Parts: sequence; structure tokens; C-alpha cells
Amino acid sequence: MDCLFCAIAKGEIPSKKVYEDEQVYAFYDIAPAAPVHFLVIPKTHIESCGAITPENSAVVAHCFEVIAQCAKELGFTDFRVVSNCGDQAGQSVKHLHFHVLSGRDMTWPPG
Repeated sequence: MDCLFCAIAKGEIPSKKVYEDEQVYAFYDIAPAAPVHFLVIPKTHIESCGAITPENSAVVAHCFEVIAQCAKELGFTDFRVVSNCGDQAGQSVKHLHFHVLSGRDMTWPPG
């Protein structure tokens, strides 16, 4: 399997790390859409939100715990979390990931 985010999580492709533990890796987006923009990914390959199951959902909950922890550590309380699921929704990497954006006003609808 050739997955960009699996390679990043393994350290095979350089990234600017925000957080890491045995289950999750967080890193800054290379094309930020906000002053603060990082991604949180499970190290286990899950294709998208559409592939979450009872067997792998605990790591998704852990991703959100990491998002909350990183927000506190980076000093922001207002933020948006986005996960695109599928081509039409704009998912360009087929590995579950959560964009965390902060540092500017977020408009609605997002696009």
C-alpha cells in the first residue's frame, strides 16, 4: 500500500510534528488554510470516516482527545475540525485525517 500519510506517520517522509503517541500522529499542513492548520491522523490505516467501525472507532475518539490537548497546548480555544470523506467531498489522501484550523474567523457554509 502506498499511502502518503502512512509514510509520514512512520517517519519515511519528513513533516513538522505537533504531537505523537503510539496511536496518533499530528503534523502541520504543508499548505495551511489558516494561521494554525495541522492534521491529526491515526497511525493505523483507515481510509476515511466511511470506514470507521466498532473495531477501529477507539482510535477516532483518541484523535479527538489529541485535538483538544493540542489546542490547549498551542493556546487556542476557537477552532474548526474538518474531515473530508470521498472524492466529491475533497478527500485527496485516502487515509482518515482531521484538519484542525484556527487563528482566523471561519465562515459558514465552508464551501
